[in-house]
Amino acid sequence: MTRVKTEGTNTKSRQQVTSVERALSILELLASKHQGLSTSDISRFAHVPKSSTSYLLRTLVGRGYVHRDAETGQHTLGIRVLSLGGQAMQGMALREVAVPHLRHIVDRTRFDAHLAILDHGEAVYIERVEGPGFIKMATWVGRRMVPHVTAVGKALICQLDQTEVKSLFEKHHLKPLTVKAITSLPKLLAELSETRRRGYAIDDEESSDRVRSVAAPVMAPNGEVIAAIGISGTVGQISDEHLARVGSVVRTAAMKLSGQLGVRTGRPGRT
Repeated sequence: MTRVKTEGTNTKSRQQVTSVERALSILELLASKHQGLSTSDISRFAHVPKSSTSYLLRTLVGRGYVHRDAETGQHTLGIRVLSLGGQAMQGMALREVAVPHLRHIVDRTRFDAHLAILDHGEAVYIERVEGPGFIKMATWVGRRMVPHVTAVGKALICQLDQTEVKSLFEKHHLKPLTVKAITSLPKLLAELSETRRRGYAIDDEESSDRVRSVAAPVMAPNGEVIAAIGISGTVGQISDEHLARVGSVVRTAAMKLSGQLGVRTGRPGRT
């Protein structure tokens, strides 16, 4: 009985992999053609059975990755693919522009500095510059965190309206990682208001015990927060006496990066 179940699972997995490979082949084929292709052409060039091609095309069209001309039946790449490519290029450009500012923060504070963006309601670290000290924080490129427990996360959502914050609250249920983590919506809203007021966010042992982080929002010309830059260290390193100075360094770096992206000089954010 167990063997039959395993074989069935393996067969299903192989079929799923094959479907993914075929879908990618179709996208790559359309990317290489200047004119659109019919279902029959795609089936022939991609070496995919016509029935499977029709099914995959319907899915890709439905998700916006392929466009089908209603009159000619020809298929071309959809706007969703172009959007993904643009977002990827934007992310690469943002990292390149941000690195000098991260290095400046490291030079001024001696702490690890990082850049994060908001993706599907989570803070994702996309760049990191290590500080010179022996103590290293558990932050790496690609790490995803719920936004309410991290300084970069709070900076990323500080400009969202209450409805959007509430949606994130309900999605993540604000599960505490430490005893200091925020677990109520009113407290989170108050913390985001304070973040906007001072220009930077604080994670005071909310994501990890004995770890403190500071981050500031990076703004786009339209006023939206597109990223956050910040630092992390131990509570002993970022003491209460040093917190305001470190916050000022991070906030100033975020303002300069925002300026490079087209934001007029001045303190980012709204009160």
